[in-house]
Amino acid sequence: MSDDGGLTGQRARLDAEMERCGQWPADSPWLREAFAALPRDRFAPQRLWRWDGWAYVPVDRAVDPDGWARELYGGVHSAAVTQLTDGLPSSSLSAPGAVADMLDSLRLEPGHRVWDVGTGQGWTAALSAWRAGPGLVVSSEVDEGLAGFARGRLADAGLDAQVLTGDATRGGLPGGGQVDRLHATYAVESVPWSWVEAVRPGGRIVYPWGRLGYVALTVAEDGASARGWVHGLAQFMGDRRAPAQASSGPAAHAAVRAGADPQVRRVLDRDPAGLEDWDLRFALRVAVPDAVLVTEHEPDEPHGPDGPHGPVVLVHDGDRSWAEVRPGTGGRPVLLQGGPRRIGDEVMVAWAQWEGLGRPGLYDYGVTVTPDSQWAWHGSPDGPRWPIAQPAPAGR
Repeated sequence: MSDDGGLTGQRARLDAEMERCGQWPADSPWLREAFAALPRDRFAPQRLWRWDGWAYVPVDRAVDPDGWARELYGGVHSAAVTQLTDGLPSSSLSAPGAVADMLDSLRLEPGHRVWDVGTGQGWTAALSAWRAGPGLVVSSEVDEGLAGFARGRLADAGLDAQVLTGDATRGGLPGGGQVDRLHATYAVESVPWSWVEAVRPGGRIVYPWGRLGYVALTVAEDGASARGWVHGLAQFMGDRRAPAQASSGPAAHAAVRAGADPQVRRVLDRDPAGLEDWDLRFALRVAVPDAVLVTEHEPDEPHGPDGPHGPVVLVHDGDRSWAEVRPGTGGRPVLLQGGPRRIGDEVMVAWAQWEGLGRPGLYDYGVTVTPDSQWAWHGSPDGPRWPIAQPAPAGR
């Protein structure tokens, strides 16, 4: 065991991996300096949680410092779970690559006033304060325990950043006024209009969008709207007080199907392996946002010429509607569906639409937010669009 639990080596390894993967943003060289000055271990609790394939198990720094360091520095794209609620993750230190990319998208400059939404352990607030300057970052955290922890870590780092307890999704900027930048660390399906109101015209809002991806918006000069492009692909924990997102995985699909027989069965002319394309997955997320989709590869078994291998695709809406795509005879997959809506057909229509648009990537999509409506679009704000459900009014 090393004197510091391997932290020096883990920090160096992460820095090198970020370099090798091209994750240090060329336009924001300050981020590499900030990561070195404020390493994530300075903002991590003494206990982390590791998924062992069945459940989350504790990794305590006092008991296993090397294991704790490895869990904390799992990789460029690895978050570290810092809190469980009812056995499920409720807070984490986000993946380093996503943190760097989102803060690069924020276009943060010295002197900017920043609203950090979702303090967690305080790491992103610290990085923002390192860049913006003393007294310019206010951070909101709904969990008082986390807020207190973050205050202590920020103070230990010698940073002047304010952490307040409150629900940023349903309230305005603490203290009023406007900021230059808003950075959210938890996922929302739709942007609260109070966030747009809190950012000055020309300012930026960077936030995780629902179950997949993050977006950078610019507030219009008249303050009456905000719009911008998708900037990356990542998964974040959701707003704690929003309706729970439907769970993924075979068990969640089985719970929705509840043993029911298919109501519809039809042969497809599409290869279900195409649904493993992440650009298509993102397009489906835009067009059918409540569809939860997972692909599985069954163990190899002997098959004749009419029984090809292929992934099994499970789809559900978290309520009562489900679909499955399974390899069929003659080399043609079969779509099975049940429930009050034909969610499998919705996925197939969105798939065809994506192909009709030229198979765009996630960076070809954007979002527009106005006081009374929000929508995603392809290619340009005037291109094909898909509505985004509005958030509940503040105070509901």
